[in-house]
Amino acid sequence: MPTIIPIEDPDDPRIAAYRDVRERDLVGRDGHFIAEGAVVVRSLVEARHHRALSLLLADKRVEALATLLAKLPQGTPVYTATQAVLDRIAGFPLHRGILALGEKAPMPAAADLLAATGQRARIVLLFGIGNHDNLGGIFRNAAAFGADGVILDSGCCDPFYRKAIRVSVGATLLVPTARLTPGEDPLALLDAAGFQAVALSPSGAKTLAALAPPPRAALLFGSEGPGLPAALLARARTVRIPMAGSFDSLNVATTSGIVLHHFAASPPPDGTLAR
Repeated sequence: MPTIIPIEDPDDPRIAAYRDVRERDLVGRDGHFIAEGAVVVRSLVEARHHRALSLLLADKRVEALATLLAKLPQGTPVYTATQAVLDRIAGFPLHRGILALGEKAPMPAAADLLAATGQRARIVLLFGIGNHDNLGGIFRNAAAFGADGVILDSGCCDPFYRKAIRVSVGATLLVPTARLTPGEDPLALLDAAGFQAVALSPSGAKTLAALAPPPRAALLFGSEGPGLPAALLARARTVRIPMAGSFDSLNVATTSGIVLHHFAASPPPDGTLAR
């Protein structure tokens, strides 16, 4: 067990990073992030690249979290407080009773992320996803269906925002992630790495059910409303999900789950079993 450090004063400077969590989220954390809840904090502790700098727990939860705490590197501070003090520190009722301060690992270049994948790979490429719930949901689906990574354009929100991490159930800490640089041509990047671009659109040329997944596929999703840029759709294989009546679109996180499941469940062209 690490050393437990009781905190009695909400203004204690040792827990300054946890104070007024929501307000701090809005202005950014300079390379750090907050993880909330036992499942998410476990993902942080087990992540290969990001690391937990400290934990802040409700004192009544310490015993139940002993197994998790034992996985922390030696010397990681674990602060504890009563529920009342914890709520005052966070600035809202912290029912889960567990927070962690994490340090982001440097993001790889998109080309490096693609180069690190195997002969069979699935990459999720996102454009203009500005809603943290949607972004977190897409990462959760990417983890659940074995995607090899997620690449974000400059219009996507921060996957390390506390709400995105929470909605993803910690997947944003586990799935390899890169961000396109300004002016980078995503389809040229995919082509150079041997990936086929599959773009989701209500006006797609082929139904998802009729698509045989290529061995190395990049699945392109755009924001709700505008969708993917026309210039990208014109250069990619376009796919649609048929719907009943006059409905023509789904929530983008839901769409990503359907598409990723199709790719995970479909046998590959060479007849070997899909992952």
